Amino acid sequence: MKHPSPASVTDDDLALLTDLYELTMLQAYWREGMHGRGVFSLYFRKLPAKRNFMLACGQQYVAELVTRLRFSPTSLQRLADVKVFEDDFLAWLEGFRFTGDIWTVPEGTPVFPSEPLMEVEAPIAEAQLLESLVMNQVQLETVLASKAVRLVMAANGRPVVDFGMRRMHGVDAAIRGVRAYRAAGLAGTSNVLGGLIHDLPLRGTMAHSYVLAHDNEQEAFRQFARLYPGTTLLVDTHDTLAGVRKVIDLMAAEPDLKVGAIRLDSGDLGPLARDARQLLDDAGHADVKIVASSGLNEQAIAELIGAGAPIDAFGVGTSMGVSEDAPVIDLSYKLVEYAGKPRVKHSPGKVNLPSRKQVYRRRDSQGFYRGDLIALRDEPVDDGEPLLTPLVKEGRIDDSALAEADRARERVQQALRHLPPALRQLEPADPPYPIELSEGLKRLQRQE
Repeated sequence: MKHPSPASVTDDDLALLTDLYELTMLQAYWREGMHGRGVFSLYFRKLPAKRNFMLACGQQYVAELVTRLRFSPTSLQRLADVKVFEDDFLAWLEGFRFTGDIWTVPEGTPVFPSEPLMEVEAPIAEAQLLESLVMNQVQLETVLASKAVRLVMAANGRPVVDFGMRRMHGVDAAIRGVRAYRAAGLAGTSNVLGGLIHDLPLRGTMAHSYVLAHDNEQEAFRQFARLYPGTTLLVDTHDTLAGVRKVIDLMAAEPDLKVGAIRLDSGDLGPLARDARQLLDDAGHADVKIVASSGLNEQAIAELIGAGAPIDAFGVGTSMGVSEDAPVIDLSYKLVEYAGKPRVKHSPGKVNLPSRKQVYRRRDSQGFYRGDLIALRDEPVDDGEPLLTPLVKEGRIDDSALAEADRARERVQQALRHLPPALRQLEPADPPYPIELSEGLKRLQRQE
């Protein structure tokens, strides 16, 4: 039986958004009567190149998805068509509900290698099924938020706007990316649906096609500025500085016409910005701002600012939308406890930290983060702020934790003030941020 290709994943399809081996393991657990409680830890082993930290993002979203997981009649029929699953097992899946707990660090929290971003505690089949979905969703937003915050840091207080939708990897990335960008501190997005869904201001100007559609560049500027008072005009379709002069002439001819900014989208942006600023200032338009785009990344922005380029805001597209220099993070979702017994994977280079855990963030006398301690969840620790908190309890979202997760943008801004200065640089910190294991965790790891 052929099934139509859906335009997007619906709640009815969600349980099938997994790898086949998750479902085959579920059937094996079911067949063996293994229904004990499992604990899975989500973490990464190493930072991507040039990253000093990652911003945890997406845990709230995926936790909400988890609470809606159901195997619909259509999904069960599609699984039956695979000819791998027994009828009795499919009947058992019909009653599937997530009944466990999910602990996470709050969204917008800087995180480091080996630290659990999330721990899932549930009957093992329930927790196992979530692996692919959790990794997919948290990977996306964490990677994009972590890239975006580097651009925010490079811009040093100047607004950064997302222009990247058209080259992002599909609809889900384009929409969810805006959620990550909002947390990271971006000032706006050109993505209308993403901005409306995730409450990030909509920003945009015009394309070169609008100017080219007119026989006269200045007439294009006139018509657009009349329709959108205070707009930003794209001045580099033909000759950038000639375009700036046309904007100046237009404002002289029509004093009531309001132009908020000009946008530079090609050429050597630093010298062009200086020349454009001089032209605008000499004409008495110091209030007209300069926006720059054109293949920007954090290094280019830092270089422009370091050279004193008079640029007031930046539009960033592809490099941020696909996290061009570090598009993946080495996420793992590993079983660390089953039926009350710690579990350790001993594969070389892939040893995990056993049992349920907590992460404690310590500060120095000036309030800067001085290092983290990874400890057993119930181990007494007298120094540091515990980061993992329950977001889902017995299969239900905790409303108070949900409200806390919505503070991600504010949390990022606070974290940037408390990160050691070396971690706020674009180059790798030397030495890296210190992570320690508690005595109890080290002892348990040795025993296992």
